[in-house]
Amino acid sequence: MYANAKMVAEIQKYVKISPSVARALGSVDRAFFVPPSFTYNAYSLDSLPLEDSQWISSPLTVAIMTESLLADGGESVLEIGCGSGYQAMVLSHLFKYVYTIERIEQLLIEAKRRFHLLNAHNIFTKLGDGQDGWEQHAPFDAIIFSACAREIPHVLVNQLKEGGILLAPMFDKLDSTQQRITRFVKQNGTLSAPLVITQCCFVDVCDGIVSYRQGS
Repeated sequence: MYANAKMVAEIQKYVKISPSVARALGSVDRAFFVPPSFTYNAYSLDSLPLEDSQWISSPLTVAIMTESLLADGGESVLEIGCGSGYQAMVLSHLFKYVYTIERIEQLLIEAKRRFHLLNAHNIFTKLGDGQDGWEQHAPFDAIIFSACAREIPHVLVNQLKEGGILLAPMFDKLDSTQQRITRFVKQNGTLSAPLVITQCCFVDVCDGIVSYRQGS
């Protein structure tokens, strides 16, 4: 996977990532997760289109979010918005269990097929509204949104372990055209003040707005 390793090296020119996250990214061939018509561009740092007006995130965005979540992984993580399955596959090399929810059935079918072909036995999928979480497997060490949120549902806070990390692209309350990757820690049963990691642009978890470019 020389091309994939070259992609990881390119990512490291822009952001500092831990050895564990670099290994996870290097272990997942991004070409397997992009549409066949975009295979030629699989190792670029661009986001690429999927079905139903959805997008596979830039690998640079995936690196930033994975590093900001829990660089050394943990027991379990819940992902809101499976999409192509690329982020979940990267997380599967860092967490013992990955639970991922997707609201678009065709996307989930394709992601499940990829997980099966890659023998990713520690990824568990669910079709549904990710904002409801997955109570059956809670509490989670971490929760990550792979789509932009306007607010964090209280039910998800309840499903996060005390001291756990929640990472989500969030709309700016004063300017809805701006999105920021935001990190929270659960402390005393509630989320801490948000820590902004970087600007970004994601699909809206509620409305399906097409937003795809990594912010500067």
